[in-house]
Amino acid sequence: MRKQLKHKKVMNSKLKITLIAVFTLVGSMSAVAQDEALIYGKLTTIDGDTYTGQIRWGDEEAMWVDIFNGNKEDNENYRYLSREDRRELRNRERRSWNGFNISWNSNSNYETTHEFQAQFGNISKIEINRRSEVKMTMRDGETVYVKDGSNDFNTTVHIMDKELGKSSFRWSRIETIEFMDTPSKLDETMGAPLYGTVEIYGGEYTGFIEWDHDERISTDILDGDTRDGDVKIEFGKLKSIERERSGSNVITKSGRELYLRGSNDVNGENRGIIVSTDFGQVDIPWRDFKKVTFKDAPKTVQNYKSFANLKRLSGTVTTVDGETLSGDITYDLDEAYSYEMLQGKDDDVEFIITMGSIKSITPKNYDYSSVVLKNGTELLIGDARDVNEDNDGVLVFSGSGDPKYIAWEDVKSITFN
Repeated sequence: MRKQLKHKKVMNSKLKITLIAVFTLVGSMSAVAQDEALIYGKLTTIDGDTYTGQIRWGDEEAMWVDIFNGNKEDNENYRYLSREDRRELRNRERRSWNGFNISWNSNSNYETTHEFQAQFGNISKIEINRRSEVKMTMRDGETVYVKDGSNDFNTTVHIMDKELGKSSFRWSRIETIEFMDTPSKLDETMGAPLYGTVEIYGGEYTGFIEWDHDERISTDILDGDTRDGDVKIEFGKLKSIERERSGSNVITKSGRELYLRGSNDVNGENRGIIVSTDFGQVDIPWRDFKKVTFKDAPKTVQNYKSFANLKRLSGTVTTVDGETLSGDITYDLDEAYSYEMLQGKDDDVEFIITMGSIKSITPKNYDYSSVVLKNGTELLIGDARDVNEDNDGVLVFSGSGDPKYIAWEDVKSITFN
């Protein structure tokens, strides 16, 4: 009898050890998922010193899905347009907004300055040529010269060096930044990515979260006033934030409930909540925001490896006259690769979508287009040059010669491969 009891005790002990191992494995897998979502690489200074580790761009971008913004230095696609095509574009009434500028050269040839947008995961290397220009090498080896057009330039870059800890570098001290796979487990980080579900009026979006266009990681601070005074809470300690009257109801992971106001983190001065999804970003203004519930990131995240397969855009363009042309496509005389971004709004909610996520685009009127994503989502978006009458048109490379130019007003639909 005693032997049986002893055997039972041993079995219970083994079961306990097994359960501990299982829970430890699950916890480590969650941590691994979060770590691999973080930007990682090697920074080289102008003196040749190198630092390797997790990277944060200024006080903002920290994950591979975050976007680097600037302006393309030049656009050679206009050389494919006839003088008449250029004249037609030039004669349209244009306006300058959202980083889009109109310019005419000495020959009165119409050209535009187009915005550069790419997720950090699509970038292989950044070489800082001067304060207002960088040479960008993409994952497929293509190089793009990008000039100042956002606060991603002339900023401070932070790196959590695996040996020295966190160091911060002025823009003028940096020569190159080379991106590489994030290790499955980092010994030390600046903080874990924020992940969860954001509810809006009319739906919800789940993904990595950027609060107030600023806070992205667990160590960032939510600031607000209670009836007893100012409160500062790390985002990693929060369970949910819900808009309420002129402030927000906040619940911590321990279950404490607070009503906060008096700060742009929790009131109508909030600049918006960005959710990074599998197709790009959704920028939700405060007026459309209802509630965010934070949760652990999934076991499978968009890590650096998942961005490696960059492709040339290709597909079929159908004109309003019934003509069909197939081949490589340059959209808006600008976007030619899967990593590039299309922008548009549904009311005040802005979508920034990777071109590689789009199945088809169908212009509906002078201001809106129907955009169908490869995941089945259909959006009717407008109020941006990518999807309205300000679009500069499409080039289709069907053979070895020059491409065929199709003005936007002549496009009936575009279907991407």
